[in-house]
Amino acid sequence: MGDVLDGYAAAAKGLIARFEVLVPGAAFAPVLDLLPVRPVRVADLGAGTGRDAAWFARQGHRVLAVEPVRELREAGEALHRESGLTWLDDRLPGLAETRERGPFDLVTLCAVWQHLDEAAREAALASLAAVTAPGGMVVMSLRHGPGAAGRPVFEAPPEATVAAASRAGFRLLRRAEAESLQAGNRASGVRWTWLALERRC
Repeated sequence: MGDVLDGYAAAAKGLIARFEVLVPGAAFAPVLDLLPVRPVRVADLGAGTGRDAAWFARQGHRVLAVEPVRELREAGEALHRESGLTWLDDRLPGLAETRERGPFDLVTLCAVWQHLDEAAREAALASLAAVTAPGGMVVMSLRHGPGAAGRPVFEAPPEATVAAASRAGFRLLRRAEAESLQAGNRASGVRWTWLALERRC
């Protein structure tokens, strides 16, 4: 993950506006009806500028925004100062600090999974199982298509992810396909698979 995080740090200044302009409700549209309505504990992994984390907080959830890139984390702290977010410097696949603050009823990973290779994903799923409460849900988006320069991506076959998640103690609630919300990504052939996974009790 080191190269990926360095790539995000180097590109942070240009990414902040791009991240913030996206509408969380549109991004989460494939799983929107599955998201909890009553206030719960949420961990947003790879929170970036905190766009989605702040959206959850405005709905009354208690949100931990986990972001390992200092430049993005500091931008998020400034942009969403009034949201009541708790920020944490932690990273996949280990999530050592996040584990100490769990478990969480909802864990989200948006545009993160493609940066982990196969071995890291196995370890990450064990970590996700550790931080997700029994009966809780993990929502993740899997990117298909080319990545940006300096931020390498690995192909993320949904079937393999679902199978590995099952071994880690999750069951599939939903799989949904979606186009990219960003015109530039759509033009380059980027699309997404959304997975909602329930932690078995």
